[in-house]
Amino acid sequence: MAKIRSKNETKRKQILAAATILFTEQGYASTSMDLIGKQAEVSKQTVYSHFGSKDELFSAAIQHKCESSQMFDLSSFDLSDPQSTLLSLAHRFINVLTSKEGLAIHKVCAFESKAYPQLSELYYQAGPIRITGEVAELMKAFNQKNILSIKNPWHAALQFLNLMKGELWMQMEFNIKDKVSSQEVDDYLSSSVALFIRGYS
Repeated sequence: MAKIRSKNETKRKQILAAATILFTEQGYASTSMDLIGKQAEVSKQTVYSHFGSKDELFSAAIQHKCESSQMFDLSSFDLSDPQSTLLSLAHRFINVLTSKEGLAIHKVCAFESKAYPQLSELYYQAGPIRITGEVAELMKAFNQKNILSIKNPWHAALQFLNLMKGELWMQMEFNIKDKVSSQEVDDYLSSSVALFIRGYS
């Protein structure tokens, strides 16, 4: 039984990896379940046995991308040191947001939102909403331990994530050639985290 589960999990990961590549490189409309199966080296029937529809697979691919970045692995964080914790989280968030796949999925949803309006909803629920929810739990923990005074964790999570985007995200979104340096990004994130902590101290 363990071998069967292991084999099924391997195939699932192959399918997710293939789907992520195809969705980001070819877009949603041009990517079929048959094409994903060929890319993953499994049958189309196997793809459907793991994911009932292309929408379901698209949503799972977004979640897989977030999870592979360790965005949600908050277990190692030291809540007693909010500066270090939030700075680490800020770097993880920016890495996910500005990664090749992250930007491509964002652009796919924006480009195909009229023809496939469900894409934006799927992306919103699987990506931004889920990330915000996880960060809100962290904010709630800070408040419960009296480390920071955060009465509305959801609002605090939104404020934190949007504050961290900064100039780099604007440049990436508009495909600006000359981007801020990694040192400038580090400096911006550090000062933004310090500003956030002061606001909720």
